[in-house]
Amino acid sequence: MAKELVDFAICLSNKGFDDLEEAKVYRVLRDAKAAEVGCVRVIDESGEDYLYPASRFAMLDLPEDIRARLPRLRRAHRSSKALPATAKRRRRLTA
Repeated sequence: MAKELVDFAICLSNKGFDDLEEAKVYRVLRDAKAAEVGCVRVIDESGEDYLYPASRFAMLDLPEDIRARLPRLRRAHRSSKALPATAKRRRRLTA
């Protein structure tokens, strides 16, 4: 299994997305298809990744020693529970 490449971005605006926090740093999975449509794939607190407009974020260029100190990428198990209303607005891209 190939290692997923992870970047980091800071949220500049959560307008229209109540599940985002302004000024919070998020893990971002590199996704060429998402970038083609002006989005970034952000990992939220549940460990799930969702698409958001790239204009809501500024990508961060962190030194390797800082990256190593940040939490590792963990995938949460998908829940069978219904997604909250704010999550339903988010779009997923299939790989």
